[in-house]
Amino acid sequence: MLAGIGIGLGATLLDAFNVHAFGTTGALTLIGILVAAVVMLFGLSSTLGQDLSRTHEAAGEALDTLPDPCYVTDRRGAVLFANEAYRNLLGAVNAERPVPLERLLAGHETLADTVFRLAQAARTGFAAEEEIRFAPRTGSIERVYKVVVRPLSGQAGGAVWLLRDLTVERERVEIAEQGWQRVMSFLSATPFGFYATQSTGEITFINAKLAGWLGLETGRLATQKAKLTDFALGDIGGLVRASDFEGTVVADADLRGPDGRVFPVRIVQTLVPGGPGRDLANWGIVLDRATSDKAEETARDAEMRFARFFNNAPIGIATVDSEGRIDNANSAFLAYVGDRVERGVKLTDLVIDDDRAGIVDSLAKSRSGKASGPAIEIRLVNRSERVGLLYISRVDMDEGASSTVAYLVDATEQKSLELQFAQSQKMQAIGQLAGGVAHDFNNLLTAIIGFCDLLLARHQAGDPSFADVMQIKQNANRAANLTRQLLAFSRRQTLRPKVLSLTDALAELQNLLSRLLTEKVELKIVHGRDLGLVKVDQNQLEQVIMNLAVNARDAMPDGGKLTIRTANVSEEDSRALDHALMPPADYLLIEVADTGSGIPKENLGKIFEPFYTTKDPSKGTGLGLSTVYGIVKQTGGFIFPYSTMGKGTTFRIYLPRYFETPAEAKAEAEAVAAAVLEPTDLTGKGTILLVEDEDAVRTFAARALATRGYDVLQAESGEAALAIVEDFDGKIDLIVSDVVMPNMDGPTLIKELAGRLPGVKIIFVSGYAEDAFAKSLDPDQEFHFLPKPFSLKQLAAAVKDVMSAA
Repeated sequence: MLAGIGIGLGATLLDAFNVHAFGTTGALTLIGILVAAVVMLFGLSSTLGQDLSRTHEAAGEALDTLPDPCYVTDRRGAVLFANEAYRNLLGAVNAERPVPLERLLAGHETLADTVFRLAQAARTGFAAEEEIRFAPRTGSIERVYKVVVRPLSGQAGGAVWLLRDLTVERERVEIAEQGWQRVMSFLSATPFGFYATQSTGEITFINAKLAGWLGLETGRLATQKAKLTDFALGDIGGLVRASDFEGTVVADADLRGPDGRVFPVRIVQTLVPGGPGRDLANWGIVLDRATSDKAEETARDAEMRFARFFNNAPIGIATVDSEGRIDNANSAFLAYVGDRVERGVKLTDLVIDDDRAGIVDSLAKSRSGKASGPAIEIRLVNRSERVGLLYISRVDMDEGASSTVAYLVDATEQKSLELQFAQSQKMQAIGQLAGGVAHDFNNLLTAIIGFCDLLLARHQAGDPSFADVMQIKQNANRAANLTRQLLAFSRRQTLRPKVLSLTDALAELQNLLSRLLTEKVELKIVHGRDLGLVKVDQNQLEQVIMNLAVNARDAMPDGGKLTIRTANVSEEDSRALDHALMPPADYLLIEVADTGSGIPKENLGKIFEPFYTTKDPSKGTGLGLSTVYGIVKQTGGFIFPYSTMGKGTTFRIYLPRYFETPAEAKAEAEAVAAAVLEPTDLTGKGTILLVEDEDAVRTFAARALATRGYDVLQAESGEAALAIVEDFDGKIDLIVSDVVMPNMDGPTLIKELAGRLPGVKIIFVSGYAEDAFAKSLDPDQEFHFLPKPFSLKQLAAAVKDVMSAA
């Protein structure tokens, strides 16, 4: 059943995210594919039930990274899973036991029908989408959500519910439209006349003041087809109609009102010619010459205020005619599209080919009176690196006449932040999945390696079975190295850092690098003077250098030069580097530079993604640089790539400089001496409580410890361990516990046993690094750690060390 739910959930996520493309489409699609792939892979296995459970948990962790609220219901509408965004939406009251949308909005009578339709669609296995408006929590601001329901494939009645917050997008459109309405209201209330005409002289807009003077109705201009010449005494047709030049024309005329009264006016008209052979609308101001000079001055001030308002608006504004040509545009619009763009050019000619269809469709909807839809993301022909959001809106000026207005917002920086966030979300989600898969495989490998050790104990080197068992163990160790790479990328591998000199480490690695690079590539290592110390895992550091060297070798098929350089970087020098993500401090630099073909600019931002590779499938897996990135970041360092096509690529790694105290140097020397004198006798006495939910691992560990002389109490869960402690009358000397277990994990178990077994020694075993769970323990709690997979000897040695110290 669990496999079916997993497969259904994976398929439904793929459908919801691929088809509807909410928000960060690339990241969500990749998450859906990985969740589905992992769940389906283990769903087909009938022998790995425990692994399926763990992988299903990893899928749930991936859903938790989604920025939009999401939850899954069964056929009765009960919530099976809710991600963190949905629990945050519920608030503190319902977060622990998430409720479906029906119960959350039970008190909203206006939403009852909408929510019922959504719930009915979920129960009957249909897809549905609705928009609702409500305040998520008591006292919070009301928001607009688009609710999408998709049936869960393979599970009758099950459904995935996704809520997308549309509030910010709606507010942007409303603000833009309100701004244009304010402009129209301002023109209608001015103390002077204002009009707009077509090139034929027909009035398309008139404000209340001029309409009152001429006896026209603003709502009937389309049917009246009035011209200003109809009300003039004398010929002013040359003024009102088209002109052969741009600029402002001022003319005095006498107009006749509805009652026959003649009043003198001064007309100030702006002529805005369009493309060759056609003219656009003329805008004019009509001033009453019979009024005082003060009234005329007021009108001119009003005109100037409007011009400043229009030109100084922080967003681009342009009016567009029925053919999609730009009538007029403010300074912000011209600054974005380019000052050399002439008026009369088609709006679609400014953008790249892929964006033109969306603009044409939005303009058609706007002219027909339909909602033009959400903002259109555009890129300009002459500035393809810039990203803009284009809102198109229709403004009804009077009955039968309207104008189309385009609002343009520069979203380049916003888009860049969205892409960075999407990349971060994608890397985090993949890291969680990779860590989960590696953890499950580490359990399997622990059992395989352990039982191989038990078999080898009963077979001598001359036994025919000895070589077969050794082959199994060696391949299991190779598989363990692969899981370490996955954990390195997800930053969950166990590091064993020690203080070392980069000069010594590179000197030990030089011979291996020379063989690795072949004779075609010249290797040069330049050591920095008075180089400081670093505290790193030497094996992981060597893996970083070798991975970079292999990539450099492959980039130089005809030969070249690889230079590895080290240097001290002071805090002052690091501040001058101006890396936003790297805080100023003392670092040690490792620079790996080749003279190869280089990395294209468009690929440079993707090289640290897992499974991304430009090599032939037979030559690369795409895990090398992602592993490098994970190791460097977990060590506390930073890595930056630089590349020039045809000249080569350089990777600069900055590791925190370590300042060793005399006491630390002495302790390290004593530890080295103790390791040399490590006893080979791994037998002992005492009672050990072994807590492990994996049957194979628990069986192997119990046998291994029993053969070394220990009494072993076995528990398959945290609850079972508590029961054993309650019933056991003797003394328990040591607890060996897995960290990740269903219901009650290892740290929680230790907290429960703190009062019952005071001072008991603890060894945690896990496929994750100890940093992943140490924060869950009390700060004063002492424990030892044994990473999976481990061999029989490693387990026995760890137990011997702890018991001897006790």
